[in-house]
Amino acid sequence: MDAFSTAIRVASHEQHTEAETSTFMSDLLGGRLGVDAYARYTEQLWFVYRALEDAADSLRDDPVAGPFIRPELMRLAAIERDLSHLRGPGWRATLTALPATRAYAARIAQCAAEWPGGYVAHHYTRYLGDLSGGQIIRDKAERTWGFARKGDGVRFYVFEQIANPAAFKRTYRELLDAIAADDLEKQRIIDECKRAFDFNGAVFRELGEQFPLSA
Repeated sequence: MDAFSTAIRVASHEQHTEAETSTFMSDLLGGRLGVDAYARYTEQLWFVYRALEDAADSLRDDPVAGPFIRPELMRLAAIERDLSHLRGPGWRATLTALPATRAYAARIAQCAAEWPGGYVAHHYTRYLGDLSGGQIIRDKAERTWGFARKGDGVRFYVFEQIANPAAFKRTYRELLDAIAADDLEKQRIIDECKRAFDFNGAVFRELGEQFPLSA
């Protein structure tokens, strides 16, 4: 079998491309949607990252998931700061999850409780994606809606504790290659990784329905 980090990247490539090129994301990054659409997307991220990070403590000592629990990746506090900026101090009162977001967060919580390998699939899909493609979103958001560079509104995309993202990603891939899992389990993790992209795509579809471009 290829190095696991290569296998997981190659296997999820198609879904990754689909999620990245969704109509909603294309419209958002193309500057065709207002800041409200960006704020609504950020709200959905809050539910996903709460599911990921609520489980972190209980998985810290797990032989499979434990090595991936890294405090410098944690995003929830940054998302909350962004939401406070985007929606005002009472942002929690109006926070709602789309049906697809609820399903996505529920699946993460289920994996965290029952299947650490599945949790790793979701962890990889989100955090490594944010470290990479997230920087494109940050740059576009700053230019489109005038957020301060790496400031409130885009803090979710700013990993202040990771000085060298390329080196961090290498380390993360080494952790994947060394994961305590046999080939069958690795295949299950890859399949869950594909599911994670599908969940993501479903969230984008529902956001697209909420923010259609007028013809």
